[in-house]
Amino acid sequence: MVNAENVLICIAVPLAISSFFIQGGARRLVFAFLAGMVVCIFSAYVAGFIQITSGLNAKDISIFLSPMVEESMKLLLVLLCIYVFEPSGKGIELLAVGVGAGFATFENYCVLLSSDTQQLTYMLIRGLAVGVMHIVTLVALAKGFLLLKSFKVFNFAGIAGILSISVTVHGLYNLLVSSPGVSSYIGYVMPMLCAVLLHMVNVARRG
Repeated sequence: MVNAENVLICIAVPLAISSFFIQGGARRLVFAFLAGMVVCIFSAYVAGFIQITSGLNAKDISIFLSPMVEESMKLLLVLLCIYVFEPSGKGIELLAVGVGAGFATFENYCVLLSSDTQQLTYMLIRGLAVGVMHIVTLVALAKGFLLLKSFKVFNFAGIAGILSISVTVHGLYNLLVSSPGVSSYIGYVMPMLCAVLLHMVNVARRG
């Protein structure tokens, strides 16, 4: 059994110390990465508590509950940083990437330790699928926030709409990979396709 708090300390302490020697965007990215790991462990606490009290099985938790809990927690963190620090458009996207990467890294690390797997294929799938998925959903959230701000409709209804998109993508991924077969292969590829599409959007905007 992996003690997640010990894993968090082992990863977070070197990153926190490194922040004393860097500045600007690099430091903000490190802090966002650390915040993403903290959000990951709190999401696990919340999902675990609900699982125990509700009596749902692990598969139902993964498909129906985890996407809502994890995306909501990430959303709250990003919103808090937006209202407290008021970052620019690029700052919001940098924050989203850092939080998503931190969340994905910590989750994958704990899963790999707890499953004690030695298969390179499984590790590659976790990295290219689950890891990318957490970054993609947060980047989509950030772009949604920027869109709402540009149209001056940054309100509860708009934020809830953006959250519903990220929860749907996350839940669809979990549903597709929950059973072996063709659907799982589609699920594994989906995050990378979304990442490519978002990258193409960025390139088009810069052009």
